[in-house]
Formats: sequence, C-alpha cells, structure tokens
Amino acid sequence: MKVFTFTLLILLTSVIYVQAQTITGSVADRQTKQPLAYCSVALFKSLDSTLVTGLLTSEKGAFKFENVAFGSYYLQTQYIGYNKAKASIPDFSGQNLMEMGLIAMDADPRTLQELNVSGQRQTLENKVDRQVYRADTFLSSQGGTATDVLKNTPSVTVSSEGDITLRGSSGFLVLINGRPVQTDAATILNQIPANTIENVEVITSPSARFDPDGKSGIINITTKAALAGTRSFAANVQGGLPAIYRYDNLHNPLRFGGDATLNIRSEKWDLSLSGNYLRNDIAGQRSGDVNTTINNVFTSFPSDGERSFIRYNNTARGSVSFTPRSSDTFSAGFYTGYRSQSRRADIVYNNTKTDLATGSVVGRITYFNSNVARKSGRITLGNLDYTHTFGNKSALAISGLVENAGMDGLTTNINLTEPSRNVVLQNSRNPSENPLNAFRLKADYSINVGSGKLETGYQYRNQVQKGTFQYLDLNLETGFFNIIPEFSSNTKVTNQVHSVYGQYAAKQAKLEYIAGLRYEYSTRAFTAGRQDTRNLDLSNLFPSLNLQYQFTKTLRARGGYSKRVQRATNSELNPFPEREHSETLESGDPDILPEFIDLSELGIVKDFKEGSVFATVYNQRIKNVVNRVNSVYNDTILNRIYTNAGLATSWGLEAGSTLNIAKWWQFYAGGNVYHYKIRGALFNNEVHVNTSSWIYAINANTTFKFAPTFQLQASLNYLSKRVTAQGEDSRFVTPHLSARKTFLKGKLAATLQWQNVDLGLIGSNKQRITTFGKDFFTTTNYIQETDIFLLNVSYNLNQTSKKARLPASEFGEREF
Repeated sequence: MKVFTFTLLILLTSVIYVQAQTITGSVADRQTKQPLAYCSVALFKSLDSTLVTGLLTSEKGAFKFENVAFGSYYLQTQYIGYNKAKASIPDFSGQNLMEMGLIAMDADPRTLQELNVSGQRQTLENKVDRQVYRADTFLSSQGGTATDVLKNTPSVTVSSEGDITLRGSSGFLVLINGRPVQTDAATILNQIPANTIENVEVITSPSARFDPDGKSGIINITTKAALAGTRSFAANVQGGLPAIYRYDNLHNPLRFGGDATLNIRSEKWDLSLSGNYLRNDIAGQRSGDVNTTINNVFTSFPSDGERSFIRYNNTARGSVSFTPRSSDTFSAGFYTGYRSQSRRADIVYNNTKTDLATGSVVGRITYFNSNVARKSGRITLGNLDYTHTFGNKSALAISGLVENAGMDGLTTNINLTEPSRNVVLQNSRNPSENPLNAFRLKADYSINVGSGKLETGYQYRNQVQKGTFQYLDLNLETGFFNIIPEFSSNTKVTNQVHSVYGQYAAKQAKLEYIAGLRYEYSTRAFTAGRQDTRNLDLSNLFPSLNLQYQFTKTLRARGGYSKRVQRATNSELNPFPEREHSETLESGDPDILPEFIDLSELGIVKDFKEGSVFATVYNQRIKNVVNRVNSVYNDTILNRIYTNAGLATSWGLEAGSTLNIAKWWQFYAGGNVYHYKIRGALFNNEVHVNTSSWIYAINANTTFKFAPTFQLQASLNYLSKRVTAQGEDSRFVTPHLSARKTFLKGKLAATLQWQNVDLGLIGSNKQRITTFGKDFFTTTNYIQETDIFLLNVSYNLNQTSKKARLPASEFGEREF
C-alpha cells in the first residue's frame, strides 16, 4: 500500500500545468468544405520534428492545443481516405493565442476506392504475441456465449462436459477488455453474450506486464464499442424450434433469449450499456458401467437413463470514459452476470455382487436413482481507472478492480425401488456455498526510451474464497435430515500477491521484440474445518520474451517464452469428501502445490493476397501437474481426488489459415496436434503414472456468399481421442450449418442455425469417458442432443452524421 500511496502522490503533483500558449484551428475537406470530425492532429517541433502532443478534432472539426511552450512548431493532420496535410505555425512569441484558421485536406482517390471495394475482413489476425479472431465471422455462435465463439479457434477445445482447454490445458486466465477475472473461466465465459464480442484474443506467450496466472496463457475478450462521433444501438432475439429428439426426458428443453447494446461516443465521453438473457436447455442421456473389486468380491453396477440440463443466464454491463483533455482520461465500468445450471440424471442401476473365489452371485439389487445438481452464481466486477500523459509522452495509469462471486450449489440424491419407484431407499442433499471476494490495486508507468517503450508497474492482489459444504441424509424413520460430519466441512483460502514488473518493447529494422521480467511474492493460507491453517509462501521470478522478424512484407517469423503459474482452487484444496452423486465422492489435497509452467513457441506467418496462414511449434513443461484421479471408496462409490501427479510435458503444432478462394467463397481452418505425457506417482507412490498420447483438434468453417445479402456457412469442431492420467476420453465432434440473410441495407439480419448436425449418421455431440485402476473400472457414454434448430434476428441502428461515416483514424492510437 505504501508503494501505491507514493505513486498516487506522484500523480497528483504531476497534473499541475504551466501556463503557456494556446493554438486553435479546424480541419475540413478541401472540395466539400465539410468539417472532418475526429481527425488526428499532431503538434511537432520544427527544429527536430519531435512529436509534442496530439489530439482528435471535435464533431465540428475543431481542435485546441493548450499549455504550449514558446517555440517553433508545425501541425500534421491525418485521416483515413485523405492525404496527410502539413501546416507551419508562425512564431507566436509573446502571444497567448494563435488561431490557425482552416486546414484543408485533399481526398485520396486511391484510398477511397480501396475502402469501397474491399472484401471481407479476415477472420484471423496474427500479432507478435497473440492471434486475434473476429467474433462475428462465426455464424454458429450468434445468440450464444463467449464459449461458442472460442471453440472455433484452433487453440481452444470444448468437451461434451463443457470443459474448456487452451492447447490441451484447462488452466488459463480470462481478461475482459484487458482486465483480469479471478472467477472460474468456464463460468464467466458462459455468461458473456457472443453478440457483444468484437474480438477474441488468444495470447499464448504473454509478456511480463500480464499476470502470470493460467498455465496455458490468456484469453482476452474485447467487447464492441462505438466509433468516435457515433451512436449505435443493436438488439438480438433468439428462439429455438421444438426439440427433435427428447430421449424420454422429464422436461422439454427450452431455448430462447435476447440482448441489446447501446454505445454513445463523443469528443470527450464514451458510454456503453448492454444486457442479455439466455435460456439454453439441452436434452440427453447417459449409459455407463462401473465395477470394483474389494476383498475378492466383484461388484458391477451398469446404468442407463436421462442426463439433461436446464441452463439460463443474464448479464448487464456498463462502462463510461471521460477525457476532459488529451492528457487525462477517467474511466469506470461494471459487469454483473447470473448463471444457473440444473443437471438431471435419472438413472436405473443394476447392482450385482459376485464372489470371485466361487463365481456365485452373493447379492443383486435394481434401483432408480434421481440425482439433480443445481449450481448457480452471480459474478460482479467493478473498475475505476485514471491515466495521465505527461509532456514527454510518458504515461501513468492507476486502476482498481473489485470482484465478487457468489457460487451456490444444491445436489439432491434419491434412491427408489425399481420398477415401482414408490419406496425410498435413500434420500440425501448436498447444499454448498463457495463465495469469492477479490480486489486489486495497480499502477503502471510507461515512457519512450530510445526506439522503444519501457513499461514498469506494481500490483497488489487480495483474494478470499470461503466454502461451506454439507451432506444431509434423510432418517427414514423420523423424516428429518441429519448432517453427516464425515462429508461436511467449512473451508477458507486467502491469497495475497505483491508483484513488480518491467519490460521493454522496441522495433529495430526488421526485428520487433518485447522482453520483460516480473517478480511476485505470494502467500496462501488455507483452513479446513478445525484443522490447523496451512500456509504457503512463495517468491518467484517470471521472465518473458517475444520476438518477431519481418523477412519480407508478407513473411515473418516469431518466437516467445513465458513462465506461468496455476494456483490451486478451493475445491482442489478441500480434504473433506463431497458427495457429488450416487457413484462418486470428490475431495482435494490441502498441501497441493501450485503448478509452474514453462511455455515456449516458435512460428511463422505468411500473408498473401487471398488470405494468410500461420504455423507455430510449441512446448509446455508443467511442474507439479494437478490431476483429478480415482480411487475406491467402497464397493459402489469412487473417490475423485485432486492431487499433484508429477511432471507433464507437451509438444505441439498449431496452424491456421484464412483463404478467400473467390469473392463469394471464404475458407477458414485451424488445427492443433500435440503429444502429451505425464510421469509421476500418486497416493504416496502407491500408484505410478507414466502415460502419453497424441491428441489433435480441428476447427474449420467455409462461407459461401451467394448474394450480397445472403450467405451460408458450414463449420466443424473435432476433438480426437485423448489419454488421461487413469484412462481415456473418446473423440468428440460437433458439425453446424448456418444461413444468414440481411435486410434494410444490412440493418436487419436473420440467421437460421442447425447445431450439432447428426441425422443419425455422424455420432455427433457424444463422448465416452473411461478411467481404470487395479481395483476399479468405469466408463460412461454421454449422449447430448443433436439436430437443434435456432433462429436469430438482429437489428442494428446507427445514428451518425455524414462527417463521421469514414473509419476513425489509427493515427491517434499509434502515435499518441
């Protein structure tokens, strides 16, 4: 806190301005005399052409430079679609005000022609440390969530259970508009509406200025914003057609939703508001078989029945930014989202016990199990930021972020006689609360040094997550639920992190590089029940390096290295078993260690007239890798345990391409193939792990523009079979087909989606998960709904003046 207070004092003293001269003027089109709103205007010293400051013109094309020291200067204006203009400023020594009058700019016919005839923007853009994907190019994700967008990128895969992995690893950091979120990644990504997303940035080799959390990298979600001088409103409604396959589920799945976004941006203010509601149920079934061997008795309990989901979420988001002058920007924002998921598993079990010595059946029972797991949570984020730019173009940014996540759960488990289902054999409930509260304060300073930029900063993070887990069992005689202490607990984990970093980014000739180092001192205090608090203090360095070399205008190579950390969650630390459902308990390890990861990659990018292609070879080395492994609790219950499993390594190749085959035909494909290996030991060296496998994933789509207002897109998401620490997961495939028609000059659009295309031929949207050990075997085939039809209708209303219709210049962002 002392560092933060000291930085704040520096900031407050730095905003005192020296009274100096003022330069005013305006910019307009030479031919039409129309003012050019939000044109970039830069002020340079005449002596050495040093950039002094810059700004954007007002809606009326006017500009005003204040507090300009005495000297000789010139102005340069830049606007997309126009030639640059330069205007000398007469010596105004002794004058407090210099009126430049009108600066006229000439339209560039070549640039305007390019703007008018340009084709579709590319789906993919490659940068020195990331890949950027345009969300609106994936038609099958419209009306969905950020998860639906992500699964179209080559780096990301989504399993049948909704598990999201980045290059095969489930741990990654999520940013929303560059701000980190500590809540579970899948939870927040399933709340963000796809229609509000502008881009998805996959950062697989993050630099030192980013938090090192997330063993496979960072996913940054950037939301849509208005262009300077515009007002825009967009609304989307979605409805699902009746389900074709119901799988004899208890309820019919419902699918509907809507969202709306309002953006207003003026010279000094930038306001954005959005909200959504989405109901997205899915029908399904599961069939499985589990067997255990204890004391020479073989117990088998195959099962079959319903497995469906009732899912809905709603979100609200707002942000405001105020720039009273070009050197100061104040911004604030909030996000709140609620998500509820109820998973129903109504299963018939056939339990048979066999004496292996005699081969005789010693017990048999058939029963019906109704297991409903309800999970809900509200995530609320708030941020407040201030940025000041000094006269030497250095900048100081101070920001604060608070986060609250209230995660609740209730699992009900009822065993009934079969087939009558009128006698209760067992009735249990598992209520849980798992709230998270976090805040962070940070200060960042940047300054141009030599040919590059030096950045440094300090950050303090505090995160507290509590857990209350209960197991209530019905006393069949009294009718009251009793708490079972063996499966009930209270937990609390507190993480505090102090970090400082420095990095330097520059470009010399054809070489562009970012080199940095981050230091962190972190503490973790974990308490479970009445056990003593377990403390873990760590002091670590996190270096990073990104390189890009431009061989030609269309060919470049890049490489990167980053050290990362994956911190343990409350669930992974909790040593008390939690009764998940009829077959399993789940517990953690209070002494579990963080995972430390070395990420390295080397790739090449080739741009050509019709598109681009990239290929990247990467390596992940994970120390203290955490796995969820199984052991036998009793003859019908397996215990799932989170524990460190040793060392994991992964070598992979990731590639992607966008190709404009013709004006009416565009193709995009991305793939990831890697070899994953785990070597270590579990349960105090009782079980040795040495498994490896090749895994690959393909995400591709092709778009046909049959007319300017009609297009058809086919897409495919494929995940191959993969080996786990104690078993394997089968392949998983989901094809989709979308048709989009626009009306009213593009303002109104209707999209018909055919999701999880199957027709009884492909075997899509199903996955078998198998685990085994010396005394158990379990396999379950999860079959989820296919051939789902959805209709999305979107309307976009933009209220802009003619003088603001051209794209905003990138000059301000690049130079200022």
